[in-house]
Amino acid sequence: MQKINFNSMDYQGMLEAVLQAAQDAISVVDEKGEHILVNPAYTRITGIDYDEIIGKNALYDIEDGEQSVHMKVLSTKKPVENTKLKLRPSGKTVVAQAAPINVDGEMKGSVAVLHDYSTIKDLTDKLEEAEKKLRQLTYKYKPEDIIGNSKAINEVRNLIKKAAKVPATVLLRGESGTGKELFANSIHAQSTRSRKNFIRVNCAALTDSLLESELFGYDEGSFTGALKGGKKGLFEEADKGTIFLDEISEISLNTQAKLLRVLQEKEIMRVGSSKNIPVDVRVIAATNSDLTKLVSEGKFREDLFYRISILPISIPPLRERPEDIPLLVKSFIVKFNDEYGRNIIDITDDALAVLKSHDWPGNVRELENIIGRAIIYMNLNERIIDRAHLPHLNANKQNTGIAVTIDEGVQDLESILDKTENEYITKVYLKFNKNKTRTAKELGISLRSLYYKLEKYGIL
Repeated sequence: MQKINFNSMDYQGMLEAVLQAAQDAISVVDEKGEHILVNPAYTRITGIDYDEIIGKNALYDIEDGEQSVHMKVLSTKKPVENTKLKLRPSGKTVVAQAAPINVDGEMKGSVAVLHDYSTIKDLTDKLEEAEKKLRQLTYKYKPEDIIGNSKAINEVRNLIKKAAKVPATVLLRGESGTGKELFANSIHAQSTRSRKNFIRVNCAALTDSLLESELFGYDEGSFTGALKGGKKGLFEEADKGTIFLDEISEISLNTQAKLLRVLQEKEIMRVGSSKNIPVDVRVIAATNSDLTKLVSEGKFREDLFYRISILPISIPPLRERPEDIPLLVKSFIVKFNDEYGRNIIDITDDALAVLKSHDWPGNVRELENIIGRAIIYMNLNERIIDRAHLPHLNANKQNTGIAVTIDEGVQDLESILDKTENEYITKVYLKFNKNKTRTAKELGISLRSLYYKLEKYGIL
């Protein structure tokens, strides 16, 4: 390779052209730590002109208390890697790299490259957003979506964390509506398989023959209507990831036998094929049925039961953790505000009392439904959910099975309660000279609830 020689003028001109064209900010100091060269990008990021910085010390362009990368290079004679600095007068934060300038074995100064931290952060945020969207393609819940601080839910949360650390099969047991899919997603999201597929299968929604072909796939010509070239099964799609078998109690004994083989041999066989295909899949099963009873009745294989219940986790029903209702309600308010374009800010203590007194046969799913309907019922100018917005629950609580005849002129209970509440709040409010904080404290309600009631009853 032929060496190209430049005279000093050519070399200086090329160096200046490179500095002028560089998009990153560059500054150069001599062995004394005084600036001798900067480029236009440096001026843009610092707010300091070329004529102002030349001859100034390396500390001139950084905030007090910051350590100059130039001075560190000059003292250690070694390069300095990514260092966060705050510049002045622009106030911008940069990530700086610096290295010594050696000429004929002698250090003559330091050169630094400054990257705008806001740009780096913007790229990082975009990357995180892209990763988030990628995760959403595989699973739709995150560990933080498990709402509640009750002892019962904290115990489950701890079990979920332990289950995520090992590849063992998990059996989630719980009533309908307790959120078993949420917990399955959470296990997957915290596991080493989180960047691979999370596949959900509702076993109760498919016929036996369809479920088998969906789970294990099929070869071309294996049955009428089979796709040309065959089709991958969900176990193959979930390879290196997680498959969630919801309502596993609904699987037929024939399919149970094939599922057992997958768990034991870690391989599947497509419908109509004689070839085994290895798969590496973490299985999470869920049921609201008593599998032990089904085993004793001969409706569920005992060997499969022991295979899937290596790590059994019971999800508590909502009625066993009523203290979590306020937190759940707030999360649903945020969700429905976004979905419905509303601006609901809170729920009254009265409404919470109604919710806590309900036995919740539909569990968290029912509560979500109730809050969604309550927000739909509310007028656009209303901001706080009150007892009146939960008429369906009020009706349930008032339905005692006793027939009562309402004579003409008799008011309904809701009106009587509102009238009594209005009169009593007014009395207490005036007693404490309209001091809202003291009134709320004496009434045993939050200040926000008091504001809502004062507005509701027109108490000035």
